[in-house]
Amino acid sequence: MGKNKKTRKVVMQRFAQMKKMISPSDSRIKAEHRAPPKKTKPEDPHEIKTHEAPQQSAALFFQYNMQLGPPYHILIDTNFINFSVKNKLDIIENMMECLYAKCIPYVTDCVLGELEKLGQKYKVALRIIKDPRFERLPCMHKGTYADDCLVNRVTQHKCYIVATNDKDLKRRIRKIPGVPIMYVSQHRYTIERMPDAYGAPKK
Repeated sequence: MGKNKKTRKVVMQRFAQMKKMISPSDSRIKAEHRAPPKKTKPEDPHEIKTHEAPQQSAALFFQYNMQLGPPYHILIDTNFINFSVKNKLDIIENMMECLYAKCIPYVTDCVLGELEKLGQKYKVALRIIKDPRFERLPCMHKGTYADDCLVNRVTQHKCYIVATNDKDLKRRIRKIPGVPIMYVSQHRYTIERMPDAYGAPKK
C-alpha cells in the first residue's frame, strides 16, 4: 500500500506542475487576469499567400491556348541557339519552315548574359542573337539563370512558344498548360503540344 501512495503522490505533483504551465493568455483564465495576446506580424503585401489558388489564365479554353496564332512569338533558350549553330540551322528560316508562318524570336537579357559568360567558344551564337530581327526582352530579376525567367514569362503570358533542348526546362514547361515547346531533332526544328487548328506539323 505504501508504494501505491508514493506513486499517487508523484502523479499529483506532476499534475500540479502541468496546471502551473497553462499560458497566461489561455482562454480558460478569466478575462481580467488573462494576459493580452502576442502581437502578430503585419501582413506583407508582396508575400505570396499559400491559401490562394492561382487564377486560371483567360487565354485557355480548357487545355487549348486561344492566344497562339501567327505571327508566332518564340522565346529562345541558350542551348537552343547552340544546337542550331552545331546543326548549321538558320534560326528564323527554320522556324518559319516548321510553323508555316511568320515567327518573331525573342531573346531575354538573362539568355544573352548566359551566352556572354560562356566565352569565346560561343562567339558565333552571340553574333546571331544580336541580329536586329531578334527582339530583346528586358529582365527585372537578379542573376542570369534563364530557366526560371522563361518559366515565369510563359506562366504570366500564354502567347509564347518556348524554344529549348534542355530536358529539365522541357519538363517544367510541360506542367504549364497551353505552352508549346520547339526543339532541335534530326537536324530540323520540331514542335510539340501545338494546337491542331493551326496546322502544326505532325511528329
